[in-house]
This record gives sequence, structure tokens and C-alpha cells, in this order.
Amino acid sequence: MDVSGHSTVADLSLSDSGEKKVAWARSRMPALAALRESAEHDLPLKGQRVAGCLHVTKETAVLIETICAAGAEISWSGCNPLSTQDDVAAWLAREGYGVHAWHGQSTDDFYRCIDRTLDFKPTLTLDDGADLIYRVHSTFPELAEGIIGGTEETTTGVHRLRAMADSGELLYPVIAVNDAETKWDFDNVHGTGQSTIDGIIRATSVLLAGKDFVVAGYGHCGKGLAARARGMGANVIVTEINPVAALRAVMDGFRVMRMDEAATLGDIFCTATGMKDVIVSRHFDSMKDGAIVCNTGHYDCEINITDLENSSTGMTQIR
Repeated sequence: MDVSGHSTVADLSLSDSGEKKVAWARSRMPALAALRESAEHDLPLKGQRVAGCLHVTKETAVLIETICAAGAEISWSGCNPLSTQDDVAAWLAREGYGVHAWHGQSTDDFYRCIDRTLDFKPTLTLDDGADLIYRVHSTFPELAEGIIGGTEETTTGVHRLRAMADSGELLYPVIAVNDAETKWDFDNVHGTGQSTIDGIIRATSVLLAGKDFVVAGYGHCGKGLAARARGMGANVIVTEINPVAALRAVMDGFRVMRMDEAATLGDIFCTATGMKDVIVSRHFDSMKDGAIVCNTGHYDCEINITDLENSSTGMTQIR
């Protein structure tokens, strides 16, 4: 672990690799490039201290550059213990950006890194999953008075924050980025749809053509995933508790049924609901031998991991 005055990353020697990745991402992100060009002159974030808790990837690095070009100071952590690209984190640290993230963090390290981003008393927060915002409220509520507002990117995090707002617990305003049309109708449908299929294939090397592919949830993410699974030749089944969304799936040409029924049919299952306990013990008990189960939501609560462990006879790590 490499620790400097402003950053904690896995290995600073990886920074050259990270530099190449960030350069590639930067060349493919023209909207941020245009925004940066204007922000460098106007400095709309001058004097602001931004704490971020987003996936530390090459694309996020370009966002960090843009925020700082707009005049802000930043301190960053990863929003998932397994998503940080260590070479990108190393490059950010080398360039002087405050980042506390590495791949394969323990739960304690994950929250310790979030706490480090709060040490400089942010005035704005950027979140993906609401862990940073929740940490302010649960552990450092005194910081909320100095925070102007925040943003939350993902469906799961918005669910979490709306519950806090409804109960009167939310201490500062938060923009639900996920509610932006450009987010849910483009990133969720096209980005999540493609990246989920990519992740499944990379992890399993499975041929999707001819497989019964069960998509749990037909919101924007589920809609994109179902379309891309069908495009790869899979026979797609949708499970959905919202009757309008279920009807939409039917009219889009998919079979729709309850998970209890789909569990007996599917070869591959992917949850995309943002809710908990979508797949539980009775579903595992009904599945075919060799069924693949995965989740494209932010948290691991959609698939009941405890039930899966209790239903299993052992565990083997294949990668």
C-alpha cells in the first residue's frame, strides 16, 4: 500500500499504465472536454471542496480533472471495494489529486477511505450508492451544516435517499442524477445493458445464444439488459412486480412471469431492481444445476447471499 500526504492507493508504480487509460477515456468524452474548456475560464466551483464516492475508473478520472479545472478541491474514495482500477488511482495520486481507494478493500477499509474524504470538510458531495451521504448522516452529522448539497447517481442510492427524505432524516439537498432523462434513457438503458452483458461474458465465457436468460426488473436498466441479451440470441424471460412495467415487457416481446416460475426455467439470472431479496432460497432450490446468478444493481442485497450459502454444498473460486 502506498500512502502519501493526500492519497492512499495500492501501488504508485502503476501510474504510467493509468495515464494511458485516462488519456484514452479523455479522448472519448467530448461533452466533459467542452465543459472543462468553459469551466477553466469561469471557475464555477472556485472555493468548493468536493468529496466524491464513485467508481475509481479512467472515466471518473476525467470527471475529477474537470471538477478541479472548474476551481474545486477534491477528495475521492471508491463506491465499490472491487471496482477501483489501481493504475488509475495511482495516476490520480501522482498528479496530486486526493484519492483513497484500491481494489479488494475490506469493509473496514472501504469506510475508512470514505472517512478520509470527509476530513477536509466538504461543501459538496458526489455519490454512487449513497454510502458517502449516509456516512455523513450516521457518523459525522456535524458536517452536514457546511454541505451545500450533493448528487446521487444510481437507482439504488436514490431509493435509499428518498426513504431518508420521506422520514425527515435527510440533512441537506441532494440532486437525483438518476432521474435525469439523459441518465436513465441513455446510460441506464444502453450503458448498463452493454456493460452487464460484457461482465457476464468476461466472467463465465458462456455462449448466450439459446440460453434462457431471466431479467429481474424491467426498469430502464432491465429494459436495456433484456434487449441486449435478446440481441445475443438468448431467450429472455422478464420478472416484474409493477403491472405497467410487466405489460411493457410483454408488448416488447418478452415472456413475463413470477420469479417462482422463472427459477425452474432459467440458465442465467440477472437482477436489475435496486430492491432486496429478489432471489431467495426457494428460487435457488428450484434452479437447474449449473445456473448462473448475477446482479447488475449497486448492492448485493438483490440476491440473498446468505440463502445461497445455506443452499450450497461448497464454494470454488474459478477466477
